[in-house]
Amino acid sequence: FFIGQLVHHKRFDYRGVIIDVDAEFEGTEEWYQQVALSRPPKNKPWYHVLVHNSNRQTYVAERHLEQDPGREAVIHPAIDSYFDHFENGVYRSSARKQ
Repeated sequence: FFIGQLVHHKRFDYRGVIIDVDAEFEGTEEWYQQVALSRPPKNKPWYHVLVHNSNRQTYVAERHLEQDPGREAVIHPAIDSYFDHFENGVYRSSARKQ
């Protein structure tokens, strides 16, 4: 998966767009114990995802994601903070915004 890609969460059935990637889990052990109840591997990639039709951002283990089969834009209030435009089912930015 890559930044700007549309994804679908297999377990919780929501779609979103990836805004950042961690090569391995970078959260706290407390968060992992409380939130990551299925205990996904920490040594695999984790993704920061803006959730469609929400103001939420999630932190998701790779094993819970799949490519979103649709090509429709994600509606999220922070989308313009990360990307310049949406084309061919992928969000793009000429330069990463801070």
